[in-house]
Amino acid sequence: MEPEEKKYVIGIDLGGTKITTAIADLAGELIEKTTLATGAKEGEEVVMERIIQSVEMVLEASGLMLEEVRAIGIGAPGPLDPETGSIITTPNLPFRNFSLTQPLTRHFGVPAFLDNDGNVAAIGEWLFGAGKGYRNVLYMTVSTGVGGGAVLNGRSYHGSRSNALEIGHMTIEPSSPHQCNCGNHGDVEALCSGTAISKRAMEAIRAGRSTSLTRHEVVTSYEVYQGYKEGDELSIEILTQAWKYLGIAVANLILVFDPDVIAIGGGVSKIGSDMFDAVKASAQDHCFDFMFDSVQIVPTALAQDTGVIGAVALAIVSSQPE
Repeated sequence: MEPEEKKYVIGIDLGGTKITTAIADLAGELIEKTTLATGAKEGEEVVMERIIQSVEMVLEASGLMLEEVRAIGIGAPGPLDPETGSIITTPNLPFRNFSLTQPLTRHFGVPAFLDNDGNVAAIGEWLFGAGKGYRNVLYMTVSTGVGGGAVLNGRSYHGSRSNALEIGHMTIEPSSPHQCNCGNHGDVEALCSGTAISKRAMEAIRAGRSTSLTRHEVVTSYEVYQGYKEGDELSIEILTQAWKYLGIAVANLILVFDPDVIAIGGGVSKIGSDMFDAVKASAQDHCFDFMFDSVQIVPTALAQDTGVIGAVALAIVSSQPE
């Protein structure tokens, strides 16, 4: 079967706890999807076997033939090397300088492509989501951590060592006492992530601040937002500050990349319009008006399927003839 007759691709979203795999057509429509536990503690060979198993499962469930599959795309946490298809090392997976693409290609006889999960999400939003129809699209995830990816002039951007768009570790407030897990003080992740929001709340509670948040055993960004909506002074203070800093990060991205679209996803983004309005206001305060006015700052369009649809998009884009 000629490549142009192969009308399907497979996308794999590889995470520390689960593997989500889907088979899709070239319009990005998911035909079948499955999720397996990663089994990260069982070692790299076991995880690789589960990745292969997940591909076999979606093929069988779809009723499609392997000969109809054009390519396989994988999104994974880095650091990694897209050129060799290898994960170099990553905290929540057992891989060390391990090629994910070679075993897949050997097993299935189909080209396989690997990229950082932030880049993969950016490709998905550019091809099928909030950035569809534009040439310069940034993706930003604000969740436990903060990360991102970029499509610039219609091509995924990696930087010289495939480590571009480490948004979470841009320093926003160098004098901040808040330290990131990377060791830096006052970076985006230490100030704006869901983890940071939770930490600020727990620190304030331990310090004896008066707040309705004390009724919760565990305080995450969700509980802080509930407090915000109820008018809790501490919750308003924490989120107002986090959103201000997130807006500064967005302004920096606008000034550096001059994008058409910045799509923001991740758990914290689910707060919705309150967050987006505050982030936009802060970004505008720290950016040239003419640049700010030309950018759409929007929620991701692919929601919970961002990772796997991004992997599908990676397979489609990477397997296209030059």
